[in-house]
Amino acid sequence: MTQVLRIDLNADVAEACGQDAALLQIVSSANVCCGLHAGSAVTAYQTVQFAKQHGVRVGAHPSYDDRANFGRTNQNLSDDDVTAVLTYQLGAIQALCQQVGVPLSYVKPHGALYNQAAKDPQLAAVVARAIQAFDPNLSVMALSGGALIDAACAIGLAVESEVFADRRYEDNGALVARSQPNAVIEDDDEALAQVLQMITQGTITSIHGKTIRVQADSICLHGDSAHAVAFAQRIFATLNEQGIMIAAPNRV
Repeated sequence: MTQVLRIDLNADVAEACGQDAALLQIVSSANVCCGLHAGSAVTAYQTVQFAKQHGVRVGAHPSYDDRANFGRTNQNLSDDDVTAVLTYQLGAIQALCQQVGVPLSYVKPHGALYNQAAKDPQLAAVVARAIQAFDPNLSVMALSGGALIDAACAIGLAVESEVFADRRYEDNGALVARSQPNAVIEDDDEALAQVLQMITQGTITSIHGKTIRVQADSICLHGDSAHAVAFAQRIFATLNEQGIMIAAPNRV
């Protein structure tokens, strides 16, 4: 019997970008902003309610305390400060989930915290330990092949390897920095081709043409561009046409 391919589609939401309601009818996982890089308590609460209505899994999307830069500026915090910032945000989203009556299922860091933890094993270990201490049943969603995946696995946390529909990759599997030209794929057809390559072949093609192996458990669809919903709808339709199931990862 042929095995049915499946993929999780996730989106960063509750960042006050105005398209959450439409995106939550497409994706299977919602990365809810915890309020330190964007959004608000009310926005997060409403987003968790929307997620419940549409049967979408809820995850926390914590960042550095950096609203001025949308959480995209690198920081050099002590281990205690990283733990405090993470725990504060996870507690907020967990409380909202309890109020709405849905489980908090996973954690996906945001922006600079996400990228630094993907490259820095020491920071990755701090992040993983903070999540484990908060709730060892939470899974960690992080960059495929990155240090945070390794750190979470090392202490027994469940992991979900993430890839990106609209981002280009370096030869080592890192994301091309947003400060660099061509970091973001603007052409929908190119992004769709990359999505299918990641799901069906388990590879991506780097910005220099190198083929790289990736584990694609979840694909991020960014919701902060003008055509984000239309692009997400195209991905949704294409995956359905290809017989690829859109669903959150199975947890044993």
